[in-house]
Amino acid sequence: MTEPAEGAPLIEVEGVTKRYGKIVALDDVSIATTDRAVGLLGANGAGKSTLMRSMLGLIRPDAGRIRVMGIDAGRRSWDIRRRLGYMPEHSCLPLGMTARDLVVHMGELRGLPRREAVLRASEVLFQVGLEEERSRLIRTFSVGMRQRTNLAQAIVHSPSLVILDEPTNGLDPAGRDEMLALVRRLSAELGIAVVMSSHVLEDVARTCDSVIVLRDGRVAATQRVDRRTAVERGDVRVRVVGDPDAFAAAARALGLTVRADDGWLHVVGADADAVLRGVRDAAVRSDTGLRELGQAGPTLEETLIGAIG
Repeated sequence: MTEPAEGAPLIEVEGVTKRYGKIVALDDVSIATTDRAVGLLGANGAGKSTLMRSMLGLIRPDAGRIRVMGIDAGRRSWDIRRRLGYMPEHSCLPLGMTARDLVVHMGELRGLPRREAVLRASEVLFQVGLEEERSRLIRTFSVGMRQRTNLAQAIVHSPSLVILDEPTNGLDPAGRDEMLALVRRLSAELGIAVVMSSHVLEDVARTCDSVIVLRDGRVAATQRVDRRTAVERGDVRVRVVGDPDAFAAAARALGLTVRADDGWLHVVGADADAVLRGVRDAAVRSDTGLRELGQAGPTLEETLIGAIG
């Protein structure tokens, strides 16, 4: 399959509106992202499922345009669906089939020759940790095993993009951790782009490169995910015991950037080690003590929770 041009947006949404009677599910939504793992975050009813169905070409917006991997979802939705996998929120697996037979069948439905479908089914069931259970009936599976089967059928044909609707739905903590690790591996190691919807911020933060927050059918915020803390980036704030001006002057003499911020001193350097060494040495040189030292600026959680409202 031909990949999108380097740097081309994975998803382009331009002024999309969708109404169901008097209910506005999407209200003039515009998004453009080149990231390979994108999270759609929002409460139930925020518009996440409507947006994903529009991306799949399953519903037509009342206004606006959507392009996925450079393909117009309104005019060429079949081309998009050929190149992606979909994992629905609610399991609709046939309970009387084995995991192997189901995944082989889904591979054939997506155009794989029988032999290749059998080989790919073995590969993806191994990847999701079901190689030893592949011959068991799905009705005997736990919720977590069914979710992993659902993921396997979504990627059996080596899609360019996989859309995951609440993939941790119903999972216990251990199963949730396993699923999130699998989702992250798709984009980080297997080269499959991911669009994942969730109402759980931690799930999106652990698996995605950027987050799009939807609220009441509108884009409330977009945010890149940086898994380093502000301290690890070399960005801290401190309160000192003694003369803050003397501390600031000593820190600047060590090559750090310092500014006062509502009783705090915001200290920035090249990296975490440089900043922490500089804060220590500045305190010694200025004969001040450190009362508090912490992360500067709002965390990802604070930013996005504020956007969700």
